Order: sequence, then C-alpha cells, then structure tokens
Amino acid sequence: MSHTSRPIVTDWNSMPLQAMRMGMTRRFVHSDNMMVAQVNFCKGDFVPAHSHDNEQFTYVLTGALEFKFGDEQSETMIVRAGSIVFIPAMLVHSAFALEDTFELDIFNPPRQDWLDGSDGYMRR
Repeated sequence: MSHTSRPIVTDWNSMPLQAMRMGMTRRFVHSDNMMVAQVNFCKGDFVPAHSHDNEQFTYVLTGALEFKFGDEQSETMIVRAGSIVFIPAMLVHSAFALEDTFELDIFNPPRQDWLDGSDGYMRR
C-alpha cells in the first residue's frame, strides 16, 4: 500500500500466505509507516534471536509464546492468549511456541527485510 488519504480495506484471505521456517506461516499488510502481520506457529516452532530497527507489538490471540530477550537471552517472558508484548527497536529477542499459536505483529516502520525477502533467519 502506498500513501493515501482514503481508507483501505484488505481481505486477509486475499493476501499471500507465506510458508516460513518449520510449520510457521505469515501474511502481512503495510502502509508507508506501519505493518501488521498474521503469524501462525505450530507447537515447537521458533524464531531465532535477532534484532531490528522496528518497534514491535506482538498480540497473541490463541496459544502461547515464550520470548527471550537481551544479548544473552537471559530474560524470559511467556505471552499467552489475550496478552500483548512491546519490543523496543534493537532489542535482541527470540520466540518459541509453547502451543499452536496465532498472533499479530505490528511494526513501525514496516519491516524492509520482510518486504524484500532478505529475512533469511525466518526462512531456514
């Protein structure tokens, strides 16, 4: 999506579903300034430790994710259905699905690596 002064409705089911690492899938929409992604995890799927320039909210709708934070991955937080976690820009983090999980990620600005496909850590 590009800058517009009009509202835009997008049908999630019309967006491409991307198969990621392990059993994970995602789809996303974005404007010039924000990105929203639907991410599905199967129990045991994980996102390796990484950081990015984007602020991130992760809202777990069903299931549970165990996040680890920091360079040493020493701070642990479990985010369950109905909870949302804010991840500041440049904070190293990882996620592990304790259960089958469906969540929304909101990024500001949009993740350029997701847009151009250079997010290899999500695809291995």
